[in-house]
Amino acid sequence: MRHQGKITKWKDEKGFGFITPRGGGEQVFVHIKAFSTRHRRPIGNEIVTYEVASDDRGRKRAESVAFIGDSPIPTQGGAGSFAISVLFFMFVAVSVLVGQLPLVVLGLYLVASAIAYFAYAHDKAAAKRNAWRTPETTLHVLSLLGGWPGALVAQKLLRHKSKKASFQIVFWATVVLNCVGLGWLFSSSGADALQSVLGPAGLGR
Repeated sequence: MRHQGKITKWKDEKGFGFITPRGGGEQVFVHIKAFSTRHRRPIGNEIVTYEVASDDRGRKRAESVAFIGDSPIPTQGGAGSFAISVLFFMFVAVSVLVGQLPLVVLGLYLVASAIAYFAYAHDKAAAKRNAWRTPETTLHVLSLLGGWPGALVAQKLLRHKSKKASFQIVFWATVVLNCVGLGWLFSSSGADALQSVLGPAGLGR
């Protein structure tokens, strides 16, 4: 949802200020990087449109800020992330159908992804309420255990944890490690290890 307001308390030397919503209300922090038009810097009292997001502490900040008459930055949607997740699940599903992986692996990815998505949603809601947050370590463990497709969709659709560089570095490390582990299951040693854990019945081949 886009809002309209006026830039107030702009500090050009530091590149940030605040937006007062139209009609009054709590001021929203805005950084110069949030503006869609980089060749035009605000000087104060301009009318702008913007979207509202929250940082890890639940503090509001403006994003995709545009001066009246300018085009806003297109909101980054979850279409690409959804496509990646769907393609990954299709790959695992085909591997199950051709007998390369047991059905339980697909089930684990589906369950872990659902749990990861709701964990992100809970953390997003908690950030807005300034309530108890889900530890980042928990989110990373869920991704490592196979929940990364759901986590990826949640990051983009919910716009949560998608711009924090340190979090993203660890997140993609968990994705790589998980995919390496999945690839190992296709090897003879990985298949033997999985069979020892699940037994012949669990493999469903």
